[in-house]
Order: sequence, then C-alpha cells, then structure tokens
Amino acid sequence: MEISKLKTIVITGGTGLVGKQLVLRLLKKGHRIIITTRNKDKRKQLIKELDLDGLENNLLLLEVDFLKNTYVENFIDFFKKEKIYPEVIIYNARSLDMLAIGEDGTSSIENIMGEFKLGVAIPYELTMNILKSDFGKALKNIIFVSSIYGVVAPTPYLYDDFAQQSPIQYGISKASQIHLTKELAVRLSDKNIRVNSVSFGGVKGRTPDEFIKKYSSLNPQNRMLEPVEVANPVEFLVSDGSIGMTGHNLIYDSGWTIW
Repeated sequence: MEISKLKTIVITGGTGLVGKQLVLRLLKKGHRIIITTRNKDKRKQLIKELDLDGLENNLLLLEVDFLKNTYVENFIDFFKKEKIYPEVIIYNARSLDMLAIGEDGTSSIENIMGEFKLGVAIPYELTMNILKSDFGKALKNIIFVSSIYGVVAPTPYLYDDFAQQSPIQYGISKASQIHLTKELAVRLSDKNIRVNSVSFGGVKGRTPDEFIKKYSSLNPQNRMLEPVEVANPVEFLVSDGSIGMTGHNLIYDSGWTIW
C-alpha cells in the first residue's frame, strides 16, 4: 500500500490555531493545499509566520465567506477556473463570533443556529454541491475537525465562570458534526468516499497557566496537547494508511474522555 501518495487537499479555516499546523505539516509532506479564508492577505501572513519559503507554490488561497449566501457559487467557480480536482476536504472553519454568550449566561438562538450552520449545515450543503460538479469526481476523503465536547459535556471545574466561558452551542454543534460524519460515511459509500472526524482535547494556545494546571489534572497523561500534535491524527486520516476507516470519530485527547 502506498501511504505517501501526494494529494490535493482543501482546508477550510486554514489560518487558525489548528489550521496552521495542518497546513504546515501537509505542505512539508508535499501535498498541494488550498485554504479558505475571508481575508486574501492571510496567505502572505501564513507563509511568513510558518516560514514556508520554497513551499508557497503548493499553497493556494480561496477567498470565501461561508456566512454569505454566495459561498457555494464562489467555491465551485474557484475550482472550475483553476481546473483543480481536490481529493481531500478537511472541514475546520469556525467563527468566534458565534460562540458569544449573553450577560445572563445563555446563548442566543442566532448564535446556536449560526454555530450549527457553520459546523454542520454548510459542510453538508457544500459537499453535496461539490459532488454534483465535474471536479467532484476526484473527492475521496472528507475529514471533520471536531472536539471532545461533541462526545462529553464540559467540566465546570475548569472555568472561573462556567456560564460565561463555556458556550453550549459549541458542544451541540460538534456532537451533530460527529453524527454527520457517520451519516455521510453511509450515504457516500457508493461513491467510494471515506468520511471521518477527529475530536481533539484541549490544545495549548493563549492558555492561562491555571487552566493548563486544572486541565492536566483531569486526564491520564497530565497535560494539554501541544499545537504541533494536532497534525498527527489528521495526517493519518489523509493518508492511505487509514483506507479501512470510515464513519469513525478518532479521539485525540490525552485520555480525557476515558475518565
């Protein structure tokens, strides 16, 4: 089995904490990467920040706003114009605006529906439209970047103000996303398309030391994930080494969900 076959990969939300690590790892492996972003200047920033000199020719940018009604048309038009046939799509887009919580500790219907739309409805609609297009015939692998909060509920102990710091819409959307993975794995099996998700535990970013200490005390490995690690399971799901996996939610969380 040829595990290292090079592929054309779309990464939605390729400029965030997780997205950057996926871009860096997969580019270094020789894959061609197309990232989506609302800001066309992000490509230059990403090349400089990740020191991608020499790899930039394999990094393309698709400027699209998934919260506008024209996103499907913009997406399809880009690939028709560029004559690119992506084999893998990694759904990783997110919007921090949708995670806002009201002063009373509750989330608005608008934010709940917005988070669901971005994490579940839009990936579904986009996938179905891609498959109707000429370049959709190349698609063989779909990966959702999800979270342990789609598997288990958050732990109030971690937060100084649980009601204000843990948006309920995030977990609801991620749980739905994991089930969408299973549904699509069944419904797209006749097209020989694999669909999997990877649920990450807590990843260090701009994380306060007290939060890291609390989080680490609640999992067997006594730690949070380092940002560079998130590329490991995704790289596996991209590769032909995972050819026998579909409909699976791969949990990568330092053992958080076993307790």
